[in-house]
Amino acid sequence: MGSIGKRELCCGSNGPLLMCHVSKRESLLLLSRYFISGSRSSMAAVALRSCRRGLSQILSNGGLAALSSRRLEGLFESPLLVQLIPQGLSLIQGDRRHKSTVQYASRPDLPKLAYRRVKGKSPGVVFLPGYGSTMNGQKAEALEEFCKSLGHSYLRFDYTGHGASEGVQAEGTIGTWKKDVLFVLDELAEGPQIMVGSSIGGWLMLLAAIARPEKTAALVGISTAADHLVTSFNSLPLETRKEFEEKGEWIVPTKHSEEGLYKFSMDFLHEAENHCVLQSPIPITCPVRLIHGLKDDDVPWHISMQVAERVLSPDVDVILRRHGQHRMSDKDDIKLMVYTIDDLIDKLTTLV
Repeated sequence: MGSIGKRELCCGSNGPLLMCHVSKRESLLLLSRYFISGSRSSMAAVALRSCRRGLSQILSNGGLAALSSRRLEGLFESPLLVQLIPQGLSLIQGDRRHKSTVQYASRPDLPKLAYRRVKGKSPGVVFLPGYGSTMNGQKAEALEEFCKSLGHSYLRFDYTGHGASEGVQAEGTIGTWKKDVLFVLDELAEGPQIMVGSSIGGWLMLLAAIARPEKTAALVGISTAADHLVTSFNSLPLETRKEFEEKGEWIVPTKHSEEGLYKFSMDFLHEAENHCVLQSPIPITCPVRLIHGLKDDDVPWHISMQVAERVLSPDVDVILRRHGQHRMSDKDDIKLMVYTIDDLIDKLTTLV
């Protein structure tokens, strides 16, 4: 965490309000309004909207523990402030120590889905991982910390055949995982959600938003892979496609699996064709944010541009990361994702 520079003490309606700016770019409106009555003091920590970016900065740089009492003593002359601030920090930090627990959702005649949920305010956030990924990835973990710091609800889960969920991954299809997402929206999530989809999760995000517009507050796509498997296979030379069709499966080299390859059956690809969205206008009207890396060797960034061109929403932004790769899991990538969601929450709650 960068050194804390500017300090201000200004008056709030219930007493002094302390503000510390914690980095060159982002500021943290910290902690706190306190009341003084005779010789006794009490403090109420407040989580204000303008502290979000500072909180996310701290969470990505070692956590709130970085603000020690010793460091605070060097920053603030008032002994009272030095005593009060750690109390407020501990309220937030203590909440972070308890991660959400794995739960299992039963479905009639379908495999159980494993999920983790944090209850909180609306709009909630739902994370959709990529193919072969689970709810325990860096982006999913970072989003939970961020949502807990704001008090907003958050839900992450494993698709059928992935992670802790039941089922066999090789038997899954785009339709299978779309049903998973719709079940999560219908049965586990309360109210409208900001769906955050990574790679194939970005494709599933679009399908779910089309099917459940009333449950979709906004969309954030990370390296969105809409239609990608279908278009990639169809772009292969005819002879190559025939060879794979004769073998019954398409083998794709990848650095994202232990085996070094993905195998997709012809049935999987044919089923996926039923879920393609880029051949016509996409009937989605909520805010859409699409983040993509220019150095993505798995899913080309122009797919995000195609999605942006086809969605009907008037509120669409595409953010291209010059050095971003497919997984977008570097510290700065995760900060950008968190800031983007933060801005959407601000926009959506302001509109309300």
